[in-house]
Amino acid sequence: MLGTLTAVWNRVFAVLGRVSMYRLVYLALATLAVIALLLSFFGLVGPGPLELVVTLAVLAAVCVGVDAAAQRVLHLPWRLESSLITAHILLFILRPTLELAGLAGIAIAAAVASLSKYLLAWRGRHVFNPAAVGAAVLTLLSVAWPQLGASSWWVGTPALAAPVILLGIAVLVRTEKLRVVAGFVVIAVGVAVVRTASQYQALGLDVDTLEILWQMLWSSPFLFLGAFMLSEPLTLPPRRWQQFTIAAIVGVLAGWPIPIGDVTLGQERALLVGNLVAFVFAVRTAVRLTLVSRSAPTPSVRELTFRVHDRLAFVPGQYLELEVPHRHPDARGTRREFSIASAPEDLPQLKVAFKDGTSAKPLSSYKKALAQVDPGDELAITGVWGDFLLPKRDTAPILMVAAGIGVTPFVSQLRHLRLADQERDIVLIYVASDSSELAYRAEIEASGAHVVVFTRDRPADLPANWHWAQGVRLDADGLLRVVPDISARHAYISGPAALIADLAPALERARSITTDAFSGY
Repeated sequence: MLGTLTAVWNRVFAVLGRVSMYRLVYLALATLAVIALLLSFFGLVGPGPLELVVTLAVLAAVCVGVDAAAQRVLHLPWRLESSLITAHILLFILRPTLELAGLAGIAIAAAVASLSKYLLAWRGRHVFNPAAVGAAVLTLLSVAWPQLGASSWWVGTPALAAPVILLGIAVLVRTEKLRVVAGFVVIAVGVAVVRTASQYQALGLDVDTLEILWQMLWSSPFLFLGAFMLSEPLTLPPRRWQQFTIAAIVGVLAGWPIPIGDVTLGQERALLVGNLVAFVFAVRTAVRLTLVSRSAPTPSVRELTFRVHDRLAFVPGQYLELEVPHRHPDARGTRREFSIASAPEDLPQLKVAFKDGTSAKPLSSYKKALAQVDPGDELAITGVWGDFLLPKRDTAPILMVAAGIGVTPFVSQLRHLRLADQERDIVLIYVASDSSELAYRAEIEASGAHVVVFTRDRPADLPANWHWAQGVRLDADGLLRVVPDISARHAYISGPAALIADLAPALERARSITTDAFSGY
């Protein structure tokens, strides 16, 4: 069962991975806006059709204008998708209107949201969700000027529940935050049910728990808040346990709003509190670095060595998001994730590696821009994330399965173990197109790990603890043949999502499975 779920998950991830996360979020929000517009003609949502169109036009114009001006002043690349994402989120959490005063309030919220990206930021990283900032400021202003309007979260309606769930799942699968947001929804709904039931009891009313639960699931904004706002990578901490902590904090505060004067600590204010706690977790993960050198470990693999200028902490197996600003980015955008190939002991030197393009697969705009970065040029890491970490118990036997460039997180882990003088029972399955594509041979050999190589041709001069699989095909059956004690091992697999899906039936026999899927770029 677990293997089937892993296979399905990674095949879906492989398809969604062809679109950048930011492009996918925008497309999902735009689709939801079109659905809301169609429903408005039948009176199934609060706003009318003209209110939706006019409000979105104002939001888009202000967000795009403020972002364009700020990015021009700060000499940053213009990100149209970021502006449109903010505008669409605000559309669903503010009150659409045709009144001039209300539209003025909406314009204020949009301007504040866009400005927060630059004024409330730390080393290129948002401290707060921009849309939540804009909505919260408008709500506070509405205390003195009610005509400006306030946040309404009209997206929380039964008619939009199914579209929000379906589109939200697509976004969460792409960002790998489905479990985190599911935890948030469970907590928020549970707390809201308890709060509502206690209020009913205090008023002497009958309590129908199932009816309250149904109302909280389909008529509350929790689904939208989790899928499109809480899940924003730039406002989440790096580790999964930290992300679950934030989800719990926001879930409790959203489910049981705390009154503060004339306003309550509602949805967007609850998210801002969570953002602040997340910032404390992640304050050191956005750093500047300079390219020192380039190298080619194999004919198709390129390694970049950087010097880090700011304090950086990471655990072997984690990945970073590297931003390479360039003109006319394609659908994948200006940021990419790279597994860190060096060990923490190597800092301030840091290495990443990636597979170069082929004639059969044209280079993305990102790779073209990255190829033009010269030694001495400065770039920025927008964050370090990931839980692709080895078990803390050093006696636990480990199986590592790497396909091509997927070996990089294992190189970091093996190098760290060697430098820290730690010995562990490790078997590495290394898959490459041919022997010339086996990268980091010296580093892996120095670790002392037992290695089984899957290549079309026989590699020359294999070390004593390396073995060529010869005619064995790497599928579920082949993996069981070369690793007969897989049931005693904790399995880690890093490679294309399709390979992970193929090996899932064998990996489910391991004591645990940890995957690090990538979709390529």
